[in-house]
Amino acid sequence: MIGQYLPLFALFVLAALFAAGSFVASGLLAPRKPTAAKAAPYECGIIPARETPERFPVRFFLVAMIFVVFDIEIVFFYPWAIAHGGLGWFGLVLIMVFSFAVFESFVYLIGNGALEWGPLKRVAAPVGSVSTERTVASTVRRVGLEDRALSGARDSREAL
Repeated sequence: MIGQYLPLFALFVLAALFAAGSFVASGLLAPRKPTAAKAAPYECGIIPARETPERFPVRFFLVAMIFVVFDIEIVFFYPWAIAHGGLGWFGLVLIMVFSFAVFESFVYLIGNGALEWGPLKRVAAPVGSVSTERTVASTVRRVGLEDRALSGARDSREAL
């Protein structure tokens, strides 16, 4: 009886050994004298002078959602493809419901402009719909821009 669980137990032991070995190896191979340059994030060889005030566009996250949706779809299609003969009509109906949900999410993402990478299309607002009291200064909160001028001056002095 216990013999049938031996491969599973061996897999858990190997996973634990791998995890412990990873911690030991990172402790042995980690840098001993951290400096500011070593602690800085790697940006493809370009040293960032300052934080960018721009945020990632929503389209970036929509494309990422497309990849996740299709990865999940593939993960669920493999077991169904193996066992579809034994599942019968029940399995076919379930995979059709699942495919519809995946297709619906894909249509939603396409409808929100996930694959439109051209210039932004500006739609003119109807007359009277824009408030004259609202300005950029009163409605947009600038995040991370505090002391921007001071940090830029400090960075340029450190570069000298």
